[in-house]
Amino acid sequence: MEKKIAIIGAGISGLLACKHILEKGFSPIVFEARSGIGGVWSQTIESTKLQIPKKMYQFSDFAWPPSVTETFPDDEQVMEYIKAYAVHFNILPRIRFNCKVTCIDYVVPGNEDFPSWDLWGGTGWPFSPTGRWNVTVQDARDPTAPVEVCQLDFVILCIGKYSDLPNIPDFPLNSGPEVFNGNVLHSMDYAAMANDCAAELVTNKRVTIIGFQKSAVDIATEVADRNGVDHPCTLIFRTVHWIVPDYFIALTFKSLNRFTEFMVHKPDEGFFIWLLVILLSPLVTTHSASCDSYMQPVIQLTPYNVWFQLWIFSKLVEAYLKRKQPLKKYNMVPEHGFLKQISSCMLTVLPANFYDKVEEGSLVLKKSQSFNFCKNGLVIDSEETPIATDIVIFATGYKSDEKLKNIFKSSYFQKCITESVAPFYRECIHPQIPQLAILGYADSPAFLYTTEMKSKWLAHFLAGKFKLPTIGEMEADVKKWEKCMKYYANESYKRSCISVLLQIYCNDQICKDMGFNPRRKRWLLAELFAPYCPDDYKYLCWQM
Repeated sequence: MEKKIAIIGAGISGLLACKHILEKGFSPIVFEARSGIGGVWSQTIESTKLQIPKKMYQFSDFAWPPSVTETFPDDEQVMEYIKAYAVHFNILPRIRFNCKVTCIDYVVPGNEDFPSWDLWGGTGWPFSPTGRWNVTVQDARDPTAPVEVCQLDFVILCIGKYSDLPNIPDFPLNSGPEVFNGNVLHSMDYAAMANDCAAELVTNKRVTIIGFQKSAVDIATEVADRNGVDHPCTLIFRTVHWIVPDYFIALTFKSLNRFTEFMVHKPDEGFFIWLLVILLSPLVTTHSASCDSYMQPVIQLTPYNVWFQLWIFSKLVEAYLKRKQPLKKYNMVPEHGFLKQISSCMLTVLPANFYDKVEEGSLVLKKSQSFNFCKNGLVIDSEETPIATDIVIFATGYKSDEKLKNIFKSSYFQKCITESVAPFYRECIHPQIPQLAILGYADSPAFLYTTEMKSKWLAHFLAGKFKLPTIGEMEADVKKWEKCMKYYANESYKRSCISVLLQIYCNDQICKDMGFNPRRKRWLLAELFAPYCPDDYKYLCWQM
């Protein structure tokens, strides 16, 4: 009997999952709540562009067209590329648009002893002879329409982290948006507007942006460009982050090769690799004894024990940014190091004319630990006079864990999602949630690249090419990665990108699981010192 597989979401991860599963002979169905593909790329602000070089944001078997000559394509070019990929691999007929999945529920016969299985799903294989997922689907255009319940053998969640459920701070009574006479919205709502509608909303208005990540600085610069000094845009933020020119991002990715990864401690590293890291490590001091058993050999290293090359690079970047940007003039020197920001997956590209706008007065920077609304604007903790404003845009992120948790009907599965900061084996399988994978949820600056590798791995698993370890072994592996994240990123470990800084190592694990050679270069020097990119794995799934 043909196995029924559902993919929830038609963003990058959903399209990748569908393409690779189709190649294995399955006929998946994709549920997409919107009327088109692309996920977050389908709703962006006018000035959005890639933050990483397109060579690292590329389908391994579908190159960018020659007409795209920019290193960092804009949002329209990215969307055209995604659409061309979906058409080329005949993915669109598999998608049911305007179908919102409101709930999924795992159903097993009453005599089965789930969740006390030793093997994932009871067998360690992708499909169960008895267990099924009930997927509840609602017509996104008509909430009054009858719901549809589909029973499926496997579910792949591709709902993403940066959409649908915005994170808006709580305020004391009579201090929140309810007392404000102007408009309050989230960057998600602003990005969803057509460009002309967004322009009309903010033109000749006093706009205040809350936040200091990518969306915040992009929207603030866009509004300042539009309104000039007559109606300055105010940017309020709690923490200053390093924001770098785009060419620094390209340089950073070029430094991520197999040799630099030798200088990073890894879960389950052998004695030789451990010794190599020790010899190459530049900083030796006393570290907290809280490290658990697998980290004990490295307790003499600092919390920021990272490879020498990147440490030197990060210090040079800090010095360069302080010299090239007026950080001291505007009190914008971050308290944390550039290296910490890389390990915490919080790297933002500086809009080309950001500080020009600050200099001319069309963009006003306000650092504040707290603020409240008043009738005509905002009151920040460091000033007595309110900031007069007409529109407040929260660029404060999303409630990603809550969004993922809420799709499960079972409170047991909801707890599985929220109890650990890194709950997924190979960043896509939860040891306690059977017949389900989650793609596109792990933080990564090279999102398409990392998700494609996991999609290939998942498709190979679904095809029955390998079996998962025991639940206990997978949970132990997850814990080791979680400890590694905490070790390198400290208090920012929940956003850690250690798996990206160890991307080649992670891809080696994936290749070994699939039974393929992880060494993808032809020559030893290239294997050691050349960066890996999607092209290196182009023919991976052609091996059988």
